[in-house]
Amino acid sequence: MTLTTSSLFADPVPEMARFPSRRSVVHSTKGIVACTQPLAAKCGIDVLMAGGNAADAAVAVAAGMNMTEPCSTGIGGDMFCLYYDAKTRKVSAMNGSGRAGGKCTLETVRKSLGIQEGKKGAIPMSSVHAVTVPGAPAGWVDTVERFGSGKVTLEQILDPAARLGEEGFPVSELCAYYWGRSEKQIRQASPNGSEMLKKDAQAQNGVRAPRAGEIMKNPNLAKTFRTLAKEGKKGFYTGRIAEELVKVVQNLGGHLELEDLKHHLDLGSEPVEPISLKFSAQGATKHSAPDGVEVWEHPPNGQGIVALMALGIIQELEAQGVIPTFKADDHNTAPYLHAILEALRIAFADASWFVTDPNEVKVPTKELISAPYLKERAKLFNPSKASEIIEHGNPFASPALSSSDTVYFSVSDSEGNAVSFINSNYGGFGTCIIPSGCGFTLQNRGANFSLDAGHPNVLAPRKRPYHTIIPGLVTNASDGSLHSVFGVMGGFMQPQGHVQVLLGQIVGGLSVQEALDAPRVCIGAGMPDEGDVYDLTVYVEEGMPEETVVGLRKLGHKIEVVKGMARGMFGRGQVIRWSLDEVDKTGLWSAGSDFRGDGAAYPA
Repeated sequence: MTLTTSSLFADPVPEMARFPSRRSVVHSTKGIVACTQPLAAKCGIDVLMAGGNAADAAVAVAAGMNMTEPCSTGIGGDMFCLYYDAKTRKVSAMNGSGRAGGKCTLETVRKSLGIQEGKKGAIPMSSVHAVTVPGAPAGWVDTVERFGSGKVTLEQILDPAARLGEEGFPVSELCAYYWGRSEKQIRQASPNGSEMLKKDAQAQNGVRAPRAGEIMKNPNLAKTFRTLAKEGKKGFYTGRIAEELVKVVQNLGGHLELEDLKHHLDLGSEPVEPISLKFSAQGATKHSAPDGVEVWEHPPNGQGIVALMALGIIQELEAQGVIPTFKADDHNTAPYLHAILEALRIAFADASWFVTDPNEVKVPTKELISAPYLKERAKLFNPSKASEIIEHGNPFASPALSSSDTVYFSVSDSEGNAVSFINSNYGGFGTCIIPSGCGFTLQNRGANFSLDAGHPNVLAPRKRPYHTIIPGLVTNASDGSLHSVFGVMGGFMQPQGHVQVLLGQIVGGLSVQEALDAPRVCIGAGMPDEGDVYDLTVYVEEGMPEETVVGLRKLGHKIEVVKGMARGMFGRGQVIRWSLDEVDKTGLWSAGSDFRGDGAAYPA
């Protein structure tokens, strides 16, 4: 596929917009916040207006998202970010994911789960054994310290979100829907479920899930935020919050200890080198990058490498003439999506085996995205037939090589800096387990560990699991200037969303908003079943052209069209694009926000 960058603005079409969201691209010269919650976006805008930069505002948004959309994210989960520094044109990455407890051995957890020796098993998403040390609190503090402006304090940054919890906020529609679906689990997960429910004397035990448009308060979460703001990381990883966290986990049979939180406090969030893949671009237009773009992702233990591998395989297939040079008119046609789906399947086959904590196991990151290996893996592609189950490859053995759920949001500022930020509980409210008096739920990220002793991603003490949350960032290959920050939340849908939203812009010629509005596809709902085998069903979002659905079926894909609220499986994305006004020489931010969420893009 020849990857061509396109104008910020799509070609004129007869309708108001190509897709049914009817949202316009949002423009600003002062910075933009794009997220799924309007009130959380305002938290970020307030910090930008107070003199903070994109990183400062991102932490304010993360806290605001925790308060207003706890069904997706929170301080009891993990975070990752990619930061673009406009002055140095440097892309930096920070891994804010937590680890398993020091006593969480494979033998101990298998025994606790009642899994007999020799039997396969997995950590259930609702199990206390899925709880890992929260990385988000340290990540928020470290983001401000490493990338922040220095002009605003952490107390200023977290204050808007804390006030939402103390004064109350109206619950949005989609959030209310997911809150209601999780009410039963919130009640059952721990003795403290009432902290995440609304008081109602007529309801069971005097509490229930809040409904759309109702006012919800969470003073306990506000107190947690103010403790973190005043005392820094030690305010979370030691003292009252840490003690309540460990107490509830141990009371439910888990193995986390205070020393595990102290261990994360001592280590802090890990600065890591981002990984990237360059694309050649042809057919340059007024607003494009003639020398191509470079796509940046987080390295393992994140799954961003899936997106890079898939893009690299697609590019290799086009270079070999196996697939045609796709152009704008090919967007979301059957041959176009067939190439994307098959490339993703090949990439997932490798990632589901190799992606794990690189501090504990050697991960062949460079090898997996190297041209020789991608060329070899591209041979698995059949242009006329959908593949069956694909096995992982062996990048160490290639003769061509010398060696071996979630919320996503984007923030930019008036100085040209931008951050791609993602924060997650993993599945919805995570485990729904709530430390007493703290107002947040604990993540279930540990469910991503393998319980197979021979698997690289096997559970081990103080190890980080395969991580689904991935921020994305794109620079112009010619000079390293920023092209865009982008991402799509949603478990294993995330790299699939990255590929589709990015190619929608640079191949399909769509605006940033249209690229988010376009119907998507998802392999097996993005989730692996037992044994790391992926469901071969291709879920297609309602609104995809009928001829595309028919064409994919003819190619042998097992298709299921998804409608209504079930479309949440396709994730929710945000994009902020940078350009330069050629007349005034003024930097311009242009943003889109997914209509599948409750929010939008908001200019500073």
